[in-house]
Amino acid sequence: MQDLLRNLPVLLVILTFILGLMVGSFLNVVIYRLPVMMQRGWRRECLEFLQLPAEQSLETFNLLWPGSRCPVCKTDIKAYQNIPVLSYLLLGGKCGHCATPISPRYPLIEIFSGICSALMAWHFGYSLAMLGALLLTWGLIALSFIDIDQQLLPDSITLPMLWMGLFLSLFSLYTDSQASIIGAVAGYLSLWSVYHLFKLLTGKEGMGHGDFKLLAMLGAWLGWQYLPLIILLSSLVGAVIGIAMILFKRHDASRPIPFGPYLAAAGWLALIWGGEINRLYLNMVGL
Repeated sequence: MQDLLRNLPVLLVILTFILGLMVGSFLNVVIYRLPVMMQRGWRRECLEFLQLPAEQSLETFNLLWPGSRCPVCKTDIKAYQNIPVLSYLLLGGKCGHCATPISPRYPLIEIFSGICSALMAWHFGYSLAMLGALLLTWGLIALSFIDIDQQLLPDSITLPMLWMGLFLSLFSLYTDSQASIIGAVAGYLSLWSVYHLFKLLTGKEGMGHGDFKLLAMLGAWLGWQYLPLIILLSSLVGAVIGIAMILFKRHDASRPIPFGPYLAAAGWLALIWGGEINRLYLNMVGL
């Protein structure tokens, strides 16, 4: 089977796309449930700190329990109703019990995860580098949508991924250990410095601390050499989209715009085409 996947890249891409669809279904769960789990944890810690009685009425809630259910009628979603994309189409985008419309965001995230996963298989082929790239891709997708929804970048995703990037640098899959360690440190300190300089000049917080950790994570995976590219791409795209949203009145100018998705997108692009983009830029400026 391994020889077949190595010799038939089309088959590898197709199978990885299907795997990405299934993982995308789980990512929908992570994107919704992880912030709720974090909020419940914070509330529990606050009650303990204030020496107040713990809440006993809350049911067990994690990534595995309770099972998926309709948010309106609370009917459990059966296994055959949970097939990525296909179930949504067969159900007509509605709950099979109460006919409440289901957000198209769920199948779109599944398709997006499948496409990004297939691109990793196409670019890296059947290799350990492909496996690592898939894990990074899925982590970036989860972080991006959680940041869009809640303006949070959970440490429970970012920090393990950062350590994984440092560990993989021992095998020089994407960069060497020296560049990885420097990348993690420089990634964190660069945005940390911008944050404190902005706060010193304006008295306001320009970004969240999760952005520091996310850029440190990307630096650990890709090395310090790609940090300028990631910062430039994310800032450029973020500025263009942010200004467009404000101009078209789709966003309140006083409401912060999450920067995590732009960092994640820039890091993902650098993972695949970072070398080509860097060479193109250097050629354009005559270096």
